[in-house]
Amino acid sequence: MKWAVLLGSPDISGGTYVIFEHVIRAKRRGIIVYMITEHPISENSLDWHPEARELNWTTFSQCQDMNFDIAFATWWRTVYELYRVKAKSYAYFVQSIESKFYPEQEQALRKLVDATYMLPLKIITEAHWIQEYLKSEYDKESYLVLNGIRKDIYYKEGAAHASRESGRLRVLVEGPLGVPFKNVEKTIQLCKQSDADEVWLLTSSPLTSYPGMDRVFSRVAIHQTPKVYRSCDVIVKLSYVEGMFGPPLEMFHCGGTSITYNVTGYDEYIRNEVNGIVINKDDEEQVICAINSLKNDRSRLDHLKEGASKTAKEWPDWSHSALEFEKAVAQIIQQNDNCTREILEKKSKFFFDFYMLAEKQKNMNGNKVSSIAKRFLDHRFPRIYKYLRNIKWKIKVMACRAN
Repeated sequence: MKWAVLLGSPDISGGTYVIFEHVIRAKRRGIIVYMITEHPISENSLDWHPEARELNWTTFSQCQDMNFDIAFATWWRTVYELYRVKAKSYAYFVQSIESKFYPEQEQALRKLVDATYMLPLKIITEAHWIQEYLKSEYDKESYLVLNGIRKDIYYKEGAAHASRESGRLRVLVEGPLGVPFKNVEKTIQLCKQSDADEVWLLTSSPLTSYPGMDRVFSRVAIHQTPKVYRSCDVIVKLSYVEGMFGPPLEMFHCGGTSITYNVTGYDEYIRNEVNGIVINKDDEEQVICAINSLKNDRSRLDHLKEGASKTAKEWPDWSHSALEFEKAVAQIIQQNDNCTREILEKKSKFFFDFYMLAEKQKNMNGNKVSSIAKRFLDHRFPRIYKYLRNIKWKIKVMACRAN
């Protein structure tokens, strides 16, 4: 069997991590896996997950004459690239409802993202809430494969950067900076307002320090992250949009607990007051109160850690999850009722044309096209992008002349 997996970027992220864990195991079981990107990847881009070097890496231009049993889109943008790959079947690995990543004012872009769920693709997803959303909003059935955990890496006893101390509370904030829906900056502020003794930051953003942080760990390879988790008592992760986030589960395996918002996907494994604390979105006062309670009530902290350890013990590892993923792929291929490459190309371009019209109209009205849309258009459709820029320039010239 031969898979083509379309990847937007090999850079460090939770979504890319999940993809790697599935396909690395598929490759080790004898499946031929090609990771396809627009441009050749640099060797150091995989430093954070060295095992991904086992995979075959290629580009769209390099694989034009190759044939695959199945090709996967793994991000909304890669859906519109699927037709560039020759395959018997086409599928979509959905890890979140990605239109929620973008601001409300970017309506055209959000619709383009949502349109990916209307294409005739078989879908595999990682969380119950996504499966239910796709069914209720788009009448799309999907295969559900929950994410696993690296039990060979994440476990309670092991090396740490610092020992946990009775009577002291060390808090961990995790996530990239500058991403609004991850809400990391606000999380840091709230933690610093609490009674926590120390606040550490684990981030994929390239930095060596951050104001108010006692320690910062940047772009850490996966095998080194447990040392950070084992040093902290609780992870505070207040993101607004998630598929099924992994860091709290990793913290559970390393002997800690969590404080999160009631964000999408939290209920896959977090139980309020059983293994973690769940706060209503944007109830910032309660976040601070929760941190303070863990600082001042050791019995509550110990109870939640015990519940988290039980959850960790019962959670399946990646070997189990990857095998379930492979079974879902086999069923998709066997059904042989997917859309053809030609149909996929036509439908993809049809949806994209509507997006272009919307962006053109917005541009005609004098609004700026989003930087995200600009990069996408310039990268994938340079002629159209140039055409739109010429229109905008002509409008400006006409306006100047009118004045």
